Amino acid sequence: MSKSKTIPAERAFEEWRKDPDYVREFQALEDEFAMAQLFINARGEAGLTQKQLADKMGTSQAYMARLEGGKETPSTRTLNRIAKATGHRVVIKFKPGEVPRP
Repeated sequence: MSKSKTIPAERAFEEWRKDPDYVREFQALEDEFAMAQLFINARGEAGLTQKQLADKMGTSQAYMARLEGGKETPSTRTLNRIAKATGHRVVIKFKPGEVPRP
């Protein structure tokens, strides 16, 4: 049996977290990751696949994948469509805190 030449993801993340550039870039994307996770959770709670959710919203599964992957920024209209299709409602809050700089 040959040994794998890959390293576990957690070990890779541990190493990356030691790099200040990585940490800065990761933190800059934190809000996008959080929003993507909200979409995934809402879809999961509704028991829907990406395709099923896309069909309910009148969009494509590829678009849903981009939203869940953080590659697409949704409009408030899209947020409301996701909420309606998953049995949720949108609540937007502003929280005090430091704004990440580009």
